[in-house]
Amino acid sequence: MTHIFLYGPPGTGKSTIGKTLARSLNLPFVDLDNVIESNAGMPIAQILEQQGESTFRDLETIALNEIVGHALSVTGKVISLGGGALLREENRTFAESHGAVVLLMAELTTLLERLKYDEGKRPLLAGNVREKLFSLLEQRQGHYSSFLIQLSVDGKTPEQSALEIQKRLGRFHLRAMGEYDVVVGNLEDIGNLLVERGLQNPVVVTDENVAKFHAKSVMASFDRAGFSSKIITLPAGEAHKNLETVQKLWHAFLEHGLDRKSTVIALGGGVIGDLAGFAASTYMRGIQWVCVPTSLLSMVDASLGGKTGFDLPKGKNLIGSFYPPKLVLADPQVLRTLPEPEFSSGLAEVVKHGIIADPELFNFCARGLDCVKDNLEQMVRQAMAVKIKIIEEDPYERGFRAALNLGHTVGHAIELVSNFQLRHGEAVAIGMVVEAKLAEYLAVASQGLSDRIREVLSALGLPVEIPEEYPREEIIAAMRVDKKKNAKAIRFALPAEIGKIELVDVTDLESVLE
Repeated sequence: MTHIFLYGPPGTGKSTIGKTLARSLNLPFVDLDNVIESNAGMPIAQILEQQGESTFRDLETIALNEIVGHALSVTGKVISLGGGALLREENRTFAESHGAVVLLMAELTTLLERLKYDEGKRPLLAGNVREKLFSLLEQRQGHYSSFLIQLSVDGKTPEQSALEIQKRLGRFHLRAMGEYDVVVGNLEDIGNLLVERGLQNPVVVTDENVAKFHAKSVMASFDRAGFSSKIITLPAGEAHKNLETVQKLWHAFLEHGLDRKSTVIALGGGVIGDLAGFAASTYMRGIQWVCVPTSLLSMVDASLGGKTGFDLPKGKNLIGSFYPPKLVLADPQVLRTLPEPEFSSGLAEVVKHGIIADPELFNFCARGLDCVKDNLEQMVRQAMAVKIKIIEEDPYERGFRAALNLGHTVGHAIELVSNFQLRHGEAVAIGMVVEAKLAEYLAVASQGLSDRIREVLSALGLPVEIPEEYPREEIIAAMRVDKKKNAKAIRFALPAEIGKIELVDVTDLESVLE
C-alpha cells in the first residue's frame, strides 16, 4: 500500500487535505489535475472545451500512470485525484493495486459552500452549480459508495481529516525526536521496508517465546530482500531486563561483526524493545535499530517514543536513554499468537489511552473482549494515534507527556512488590483504579469515575484490586524511588474524566492507598 490516493466529489478538499497529509507523513504531494494541465499545456476547462471529456479521461489515465511510475520517493506519494478519475475501471484497478484509495465525502451544503469560491474552476459544474452538483452526486452515488475507506470531512479542519486518514491507514511519521515512520502492516514486509529506508546488515534480537512463532517469517523476509541476517535469542521475561542481559547483547553484537552501518531489529514485546534499543543506543556510540513489536502492550505503548532502558533491583527503567528507532512496524495479526493473559495485559494500555485523550477508544473497549478481538487493526491504530500525538508535542516528558504515566506510578510499585509475578498491564490496571479513586478523593474527578474504569478493565479480564498479600508499606516505599518523583512530591497523572488528565503533585503517599 505504497501510495495514498485521495478521491471524491468536487469540494471535498482533496488537494488541501492531501498537502496536509503529505507534510504529516513526510511524503511528496502530487495533484493529478495539475499534471494533466502541465502535460497538455492548457487548463482542464480548455481541454474539455476543445477536445471533449473522452480525450480528457485518456489524458487522466496517462497522467496517473506517469505519477505512479515516476520514482519521486520509494516510500510513496500522496496523490489527489479528480472527482471522476476512477470511473474508468482500469484506473481504479491501477490505483488500488499501487496503494490505498481514501474516499472523501461531505454533505451537499458543505460542498456548495466550498465551491462558491471556485467559480469558473470547475468546468463540469459550469452554470447552475447546485443543480449540476446534485446530478453528478446522484450519477456517481453507487460508484463512490463502493470504496472501502470513506471519510466524512464535514466540520473537520484539514489537519483533523489528515490525522483521521493516518489512523485509518495505520501510517504515521514522527519528528520530535529524530524522524521515523510508524507503520501498521504485515510482518513479512520488514525486508522491503528496510531496503526502502537504506538500512543495512540486520541482526534480529528476540526472545525464546517470540522466536518460536515469528522468527522464521522475519528471517525469510530478509532473505527475500537480499540480506544475510543473524539472530540473537534471549530468555523471555521482565526478570532478564537488566544490565547483565545488555552486556550479553553488546558481546553478541561484537561476535556477529556489527559496525556503525548495522541495524538491530527488536522483535518482541516491550522488554525486548527496551533492551535491544538501549544496547543499540550505546554500542559504538549508537547504531540504527528497528522496532517490530509483537505484544499489544508494546505496539500501542512501549515501541513508541524512543524510550529504551533496563531495570535495577529498586525500580523499573531506572537506567535508560531516549533513542528512537528508524522504523516501527506493528502487525496486529501476530497478536493472535499471544496467550490470553498477555493480550489482556496489553489492553490496559489501550484503555489508558482512551482515558487520557480518546473517549471513543474507551467506549470501544467497553464493548468487551470479543469486540476488541474482532477489530484488532482498528484498536491498534487508534491507540497508537493517542500516544503519537502526545509524544510529538512533548518528546522528552517535560510537560503533558507525563499524562501517559496514568496508572504507572502505583502500577510500577505494585509490579515491583509482586517480584514481577503480576504482568505490567495487570499492575497498571490496578494502578489506574487506585489513581482514579485518588482523583475522586482530591476532587479532581467526580464520584463514580473509578467504578466506570473498574468495570471496563474487569470485563477485559484485568485485575482491579491490590492483592491483600502485598504489603502496603512496600508499595509506598517503591513509589518513593519511582523515577517520576521530584524533590518534595510525586507527580501523578490523574483522570479528571474520560478523555481528560490532570497532573497533580502528591506529598501524602499514604492517602494514595487508603
